[in-house]
Amino acid sequence: MPSLKDLRNRIASVKATRKITKAMQMVAAAKLRRAQEAATAARPYAERMDRLLANLNRRANKENAPRLLVGTGKDDVHLLIVMTAERGLCGGFNSNIAKLARQDAQRLLAAGKTVKILSVGRKGADNLRRSYGRQIVDRVDLRGLKQIGFDTAGAIADKVVAMFEAGEFDVATVYFSEFKSVITQKPTALQIIPAKLPEDAAQAIAGGHAAIYEYEPGENEILSELLPRNIASQIFRGLLENAASEQGARMSAMDSATRNAGDMIDKLTLRYNRQRQANITKELIEIISGAEAL
Repeated sequence: MPSLKDLRNRIASVKATRKITKAMQMVAAAKLRRAQEAATAARPYAERMDRLLANLNRRANKENAPRLLVGTGKDDVHLLIVMTAERGLCGGFNSNIAKLARQDAQRLLAAGKTVKILSVGRKGADNLRRSYGRQIVDRVDLRGLKQIGFDTAGAIADKVVAMFEAGEFDVATVYFSEFKSVITQKPTALQIIPAKLPEDAAQAIAGGHAAIYEYEPGENEILSELLPRNIASQIFRGLLENAASEQGARMSAMDSATRNAGDMIDKLTLRYNRQRQANITKELIEIISGAEAL
């Protein structure tokens, strides 16, 4: 049975932990609003560009169209771009993204495909290293970045495009967590090479007429600029969604930790008071027994 001093030390320790989790909750809440606004603002542009290029892919001539648009014609080698956070203490945010990527990797390997993993963020590599350490071909470190900008996404996109042009993969898919609310973040897989039309848009086009595009000054000149930019835009969208989801998940996790610390403090305080009362009662009994013996 712990002594009163041990209980006092433990109560003080839990109180100190509660102060830390409360501070982390407030910091995450302060960062969440800006991150949420940035993620929400990036969605329409990225979604529209993805649909436009996916529609072009659907109509393009596979023989002379750019490979970034229509792909290599094979799907033997898949690149999984797993984007997670650099830090933990944010609930299941990192593990849920890694879990989705792990499930797809298992499915692809079972189908006889080759899987390569590009990890963006330390936690993704940590989660996947044990099962798919050999498949991790590169890692992008986001530590030290005060704010995620388009330059960061552009550098990752350049790396992906260079790998594709070198023939290192056929299909590229980005994994990130789409921000829904403070308590809800949805792990998402988005194919960026070649561009894939969403199911709802595909059904709408199938029921109607596909748009016809006219290029000025020329198709190849425009697509050579537009296709790499689309990859950077989709990666940038994923990074912004991740930033908002991370802060929302951390805010929720720290709120739960703060409440749990409060419950533990109440239980320890009750236990401390009971043991203190028992010690006082025991001492009184010993004093009374000694007096009666005299």
